Amino acid sequence: MGRIYHVSKQGNDKNAGTQEMPFFTISRAAGIAEAGDTVIVHEGIYRESVSPANSGKNQSRRIVFCAAENEKAVIKGSEVITGWRNMDGISVAEIPKSLFGDYNPFAQLLDGDWLVEPIDPLLHTGMVYIDGRAMKEVCGKNEVVKTEMSFYAEVFDEKTVVYANFAGADPDKSEIEVNVRKTCFFPEITGINYITVRGFEMAQAATVWSPPTAQQFGMLGVNWSKGWIIEDNILHDSRCSAICVGKEISTGHNLYSRYHTKPGYQFQLETAFSAVHNGWDKETIGSHIIRNNIIYDCGQNGIVGNLGGAFSEIYSNHIYNIGNKHEFFGWEIAGIKLHAAIDTVIRDNVIHDCWLGTWLDWQAQGTRVTSNLYYGNEKDLFIEVTHGPHLIDNNIFASAVSLQNAAQGGAYINNIFMGEIIYYEVRDRSTPYHLNHSTELMGTAVVYGADDRFYQNIFVGNPGNNDEFMYYGTNYYNGCPVSMEEYIDRVRANGRGDIEVYYNVRQPAYIEKNIYINCAKPFDGEKENIVSETVNSNAVITEGSDIYLEINIPHDIEKIDTQIMSTENIPTPRISEHPFENPDGTLLFLDRDFFGRDRRIRNGIGPVSDIRAGYNKIKLNK
Repeated sequence: MGRIYHVSKQGNDKNAGTQEMPFFTISRAAGIAEAGDTVIVHEGIYRESVSPANSGKNQSRRIVFCAAENEKAVIKGSEVITGWRNMDGISVAEIPKSLFGDYNPFAQLLDGDWLVEPIDPLLHTGMVYIDGRAMKEVCGKNEVVKTEMSFYAEVFDEKTVVYANFAGADPDKSEIEVNVRKTCFFPEITGINYITVRGFEMAQAATVWSPPTAQQFGMLGVNWSKGWIIEDNILHDSRCSAICVGKEISTGHNLYSRYHTKPGYQFQLETAFSAVHNGWDKETIGSHIIRNNIIYDCGQNGIVGNLGGAFSEIYSNHIYNIGNKHEFFGWEIAGIKLHAAIDTVIRDNVIHDCWLGTWLDWQAQGTRVTSNLYYGNEKDLFIEVTHGPHLIDNNIFASAVSLQNAAQGGAYINNIFMGEIIYYEVRDRSTPYHLNHSTELMGTAVVYGADDRFYQNIFVGNPGNNDEFMYYGTNYYNGCPVSMEEYIDRVRANGRGDIEVYYNVRQPAYIEKNIYINCAKPFDGEKENIVSETVNSNAVITEGSDIYLEINIPHDIEKIDTQIMSTENIPTPRISEHPFENPDGTLLFLDRDFFGRDRRIRNGIGPVSDIRAGYNKIKLNK
């Protein structure tokens, strides 16, 4: 029953904001909209950074920002630049200081914690675009001359001079844009809750590098709040990250790279403790919904966040071309990169052609990754220094590296792994775990290796790989005890002591009823499985108007007596001692497959419940 404001390129900010007399800028409406109000944005390109001033009250009294139905509303962090002149075969433009205001992206270095390898040490957040296509920053005018589709900028007191190589294109006949704003839609203050952002296209923001130990920014972001819904948007060409649900500045900001007094790991550990001290809890932070968005062509992340993405749902998004230009490199690049994704569900997404598909780092407790399709990535899924319970079920991992597992306490059920699996222990970083379904800290632990569960998966091997850390299957766990009882017996037999005893005994591995094809290797303690060295899986993902999985399955697949996995039959992680259950604490039943079909009707091995012996061609579009 709130007010409805309209925004139009034919409007005026002195108007009343009605449909007949709309505002001219989204920012004008964002400055006055209150709980229960709706802001409808009509067709056009809006070159501004929108910062909602007020918060919604609850789920039923939110502030809604939406594109008008069947109209294309675009928010850009860029401005059009004209007046280019030719100089020695390249184009030059002078941009006055006034265009940038307080933030000049061509003076803002890409820098911060965990950024380890820019191609050139002087890369900036500023970018140049020709007809919507991003150009490459190089390190001098001479490089611009030699490199097509490149640019270089010099910043002076009153102007910025941009040198560009448009590869023969006439800038007077093209649209040349440079980004001038850090964000497109981002509250300036924290605690702006219950906002909906729906149906926009956003592009060309000069976002900064956003590690977990700094204030994090995205082209579209929630800035340490609760209850946002981000849906049905098209987000592309953010210099670093598209959507941010990450931390604010009070818990630290690039303290490692600024001071070097402690390791970055130590600062990150302090960030987790500081967040709890500063009021990070389920009642005030997180619980966002990010759904049905198309996200592509970003340098760092499609979705990023430390701490602030807890208790959220991320589903039915299409994320691609993230971090694959290799203009810079750091340990925070992925289609989805989340720290402390407590009780967060990531489902039904298609993530492809990224440097890394999904990276769950630190405190992925209660996190579930289910029914996602990954392909064409350098790596599909990386889970790092967390202690469970985290659940990975009904996914299709089809890239060269399916899983990088530097964690413990995980359950991997009904997936297909078509690539390598990298396993390793991490005994030099003790990372936090929490009370069940809570942000309150319970303890810290190192990753001893193992304490994982693999049930009813399909592993596709590659007999030509001999890397000591890479496996096709579960033979990394060879020699592990198969139960907690056997593990305790080995600990007791190892002698007296405390910490050193646990370093010397491998944790349990719970592995049963998997299929191994193309020389993929099983765990030596697995009692029931299918190992086929004669069937060539010929597993492949094919793209066209539709996406298909093609795979050959051994004929004895029907010999495995599968079961519906649930809270009651998935063993509890050793460190956290929390069960595998739903985020609301109810019993979990894995009774649905990749497509949402009922496994009680047919419960096949792998993500597709009705997969058959022999050749399968499965349409993956949902």
